[in-house]
Amino acid sequence: METYILEMCNITKEFPGVKALDNVSFKVRPGEIHALCGENGAGKSTLMKVLSGVYPYGTYSGEIYINHQLQQFPNIRASEDAGIAIINQELSVIKQMTIGENIFLGNEPNRFGIIDWPQLYHLTSQYLEEVGLKLRPETKVSELGVGQQQLVEIAKALSKKAKILILDEPTAALTEAEVDTLMGILRRLKQAGVTCIYISHKLSEVLEIADSVTVLRDGKTIATKQVADTTENELISLMVGREISERFPRIEHQAGDIVLEVKNFTVYDPSNPLRPIIHNVNFSVRRGEILGIAGLMGAGRTELVSSIFGGFTGRNHGEIYIDGERVQIHSPEDAIRHGIALVTEDRKRHGLILEQEIRKNLTIVCLDKFCKYNVINFNEEIKECHQSVNNLRIKTPSLFTRVNNLSGGNQQKVVLGKWLMTTPKVLILDEPTRGIDVGAKFEIYNIMNELKKAGVAIIMVSSELPEVLGMSDRILVMHEGRFNGEFLHGEADQEKIMFAATGGN
Repeated sequence: METYILEMCNITKEFPGVKALDNVSFKVRPGEIHALCGENGAGKSTLMKVLSGVYPYGTYSGEIYINHQLQQFPNIRASEDAGIAIINQELSVIKQMTIGENIFLGNEPNRFGIIDWPQLYHLTSQYLEEVGLKLRPETKVSELGVGQQQLVEIAKALSKKAKILILDEPTAALTEAEVDTLMGILRRLKQAGVTCIYISHKLSEVLEIADSVTVLRDGKTIATKQVADTTENELISLMVGREISERFPRIEHQAGDIVLEVKNFTVYDPSNPLRPIIHNVNFSVRRGEILGIAGLMGAGRTELVSSIFGGFTGRNHGEIYIDGERVQIHSPEDAIRHGIALVTEDRKRHGLILEQEIRKNLTIVCLDKFCKYNVINFNEEIKECHQSVNNLRIKTPSLFTRVNNLSGGNQQKVVLGKWLMTTPKVLILDEPTRGIDVGAKFEIYNIMNELKKAGVAIIMVSSELPEVLGMSDRILVMHEGRFNGEFLHGEADQEKIMFAATGGN
């Protein structure tokens, strides 16, 4: 008989009008890294909320066994007491507190009811050493980068003696170096006997780090595979329910005239107005062209495109031309008026009003289209929104559904739809597929192709080199605020781009 540390059997969870989980079952062996894959909305996060006690026993049907013992968690604390810890994509550290205070929050060592601070910081040092963080326990979390904050969360889980560690999209906001550090730590935890459940859209990471993988689709268990016996293409097919023969469905299209031209453009650091972070760059993009901008994190890609859009707080100087005519852009309002739109890299903070309905998010930047004498033509607004939802294939029961109830891929489509309402000449996409599944990515790429055929000039900033190589007609590579390479589609490969991104000539 095979031994399992965790068994989730026939888990069913329903919300009003929606069956989020439908008899989901999966098993995890002790000390393995078990990946959980599926499109946005497949049920991964809901399943983990059941396991971690966010959804208590009685709000779902099915059974949970840990080391073959039936568990019925009434709350999160009961799940933690059973050895389960979850690290969510949105980290739960309190930045105003020290590392030690975060790690032992609610679980502080004490003597006679008084916190034993020397013991707390002594233990913190041990846990920081386990996760490879060479930091003082008294350091404020606000001084740490995202990657270091994530390691603090792992140290917190270890302090609770977690036997099962759940990581939900752990590398979404990490640099490549931080991803490598995290992978090394997960391997060490595995050797120490910690079992990990690893949720990620990045299948290359899953194949690198996991021992086995369970695929969910539409709230159902589709398959469990040993990683050694599967491929990325097979996992994609299981996730989306169909073959995707071409991951990047780029189309050939004859580019037209230059729409946007940027000359001698320099951008300065908001915290140090004398320090340039973009140095005198020049580039252009044509109608019906996808211009990819690649580079390492910190190269200046986001600062460049947000400055062109008028949304960066640092000062800039240089020249911007639209259709050959010089324009002045001091704010996003100026950019929108001149036909420029920007889908930001952080849709939740800068792209959407999460508590508002889809309708209001779609029309927020173009309400003047539906106004007459300062009164909104509600019927016309609804008509346009229905058309946008249909064109972009946004999965929603209603235009009046709140955006925070949509999956990541559908949220991204709402952001895209919002800007397409302005009928832009230039569409800037900053990390357009970050945090969305392969099926939604494929749909975003097809939307880009339609816009390309319609003559929209597209600038795509992306950290995913296969995406840049697969979808771009032309690629510019940034290094330390300068362009350090230009390639036409078919000329570049990952090695050439990385060589240019790291400063090679």
